[in-house]
Amino acid sequence: MPTTGTTTVAAIPLAPRALPLLGHALPLLRDPLAFITSLSGYRQMVRIRLGPSSAVMICDPGLTRQVFLNDRVFDKGGAIYDRIREVIGDGLSTCAYPLHRRQRRLCQPSFHPTRLTGYGAVFARAAQTKAATWRDGDVVDITQEMMTLTTRATMETMFSGALPEETMRRALTDTSTVVSAFFRRMMTPALLRGLPTPKKRRYDEARHRLSATIEEIIAERRADPTDHADLLSALIGAVDEESEGGEKQLSDTELADEALTFFLGGMETTAITLAWALHLLADNPHVQRRLQTETDEVLADNGGTLHAGHLPSLGLASRVVTETLRLYPPAWMMTRTLREDAELGGVRFKGGSTIVLSPYLLHRRSDLYSEPDRFDPDRWLGAQPDRATYIPFGAGPRKCIGDQFALTEAILALTAIVARWHLVPVGDEPFRPKVETSLSSRGLHLRLDARRASDTVTAEPRAHATRSAATPPPTTPGTGGCPIDH
Repeated sequence: MPTTGTTTVAAIPLAPRALPLLGHALPLLRDPLAFITSLSGYRQMVRIRLGPSSAVMICDPGLTRQVFLNDRVFDKGGAIYDRIREVIGDGLSTCAYPLHRRQRRLCQPSFHPTRLTGYGAVFARAAQTKAATWRDGDVVDITQEMMTLTTRATMETMFSGALPEETMRRALTDTSTVVSAFFRRMMTPALLRGLPTPKKRRYDEARHRLSATIEEIIAERRADPTDHADLLSALIGAVDEESEGGEKQLSDTELADEALTFFLGGMETTAITLAWALHLLADNPHVQRRLQTETDEVLADNGGTLHAGHLPSLGLASRVVTETLRLYPPAWMMTRTLREDAELGGVRFKGGSTIVLSPYLLHRRSDLYSEPDRFDPDRWLGAQPDRATYIPFGAGPRKCIGDQFALTEAILALTAIVARWHLVPVGDEPFRPKVETSLSSRGLHLRLDARRASDTVTAEPRAHATRSAATPPPTTPGTGGCPIDH
């Protein structure tokens, strides 16, 4: 029986537009962002249905934080993680609570701040190399270009860049095939998911090839005891002295799961964030010019060579990335499963219940952010993001272990690109996000105009601020990436 002052899940209001049998599956598939934002009027929580299953969407930042902090009760689970687990097994982002603490301790040395300097050098070099391949006036698929950039950077930080070109191309193709299937598979009933359709065959072949590629790399590295000063060497050498009754080091299977986790997360989500940032700069040329001024000043004293030591001087670049992650958090929706009965916000939940969390919903609430659909990097001037209302990396024990890794890469890559290029929108139609497990920017094209020494770059006052980044309806399903809370 519920305790005094509590109520049951059945008393939580049901979101409108639920259909018999299907529940809210259609609005979630047709226009998921519009559906999610329509729930912001429910200040605490609201029920949603997917077929015969139901879940509770948490709309309140305080309650959302409670869920994040108590991962022992509110564990990783639900349809999103079931589908991702098909590919990366029980890696850090998908493993259940009993496995998480040990894996986190073993993975933590790979992301120690002392390693960021080396990683930063890789990121800067990869971005400057990519920026040098473009020609004046090129119209490029900016998401595909950023995927190529982050794939190379991730490969080098993970595997010392010792992979053949063909292996890198195959990994990029297979990753794109795999992540593009996550959301649809999540929304598809189990009976239909197993049908041997051409899409299902392509998905299975790609995930098996991707796993085989990672396993082959690990086997070769095991045979070579040299410390390559990369992420994989750190994972192989990690020892958990606190392990009681378990292995003190990662097994080959665990190594493969973690390597796939970091590869998919490091490549996909950072590429998407960069593409959105470049899109927003193209739509807001006055912010782009200010960023170019900052970049010119920072690089002028260093002969044009970019490195991680520049990060403290790249204030606007950092704010642009922060604002981009507010507007387009890659992990726009997350799920948790209760390991036992528990109370949240005066509601008594039964063990096994599913909780849904949405950074996108919180980031676009008008009572939390002034003009929430507007791209305004200067909203972060002198202000640190609130841990309850700004959650692109999650929070609590499962917060993304690679948050600083991702931010370093994004800021340095953004700086390297605007140092050489001015970004211009293509066409007058607003670009629509492709929504799956990530807010993807696949298919986004920008024109690249070369910057010249004679360019005059001046800052404009903040009063001219920024063009709206409101999501144009309807959104379109497309490719996505792994949720990045670990």
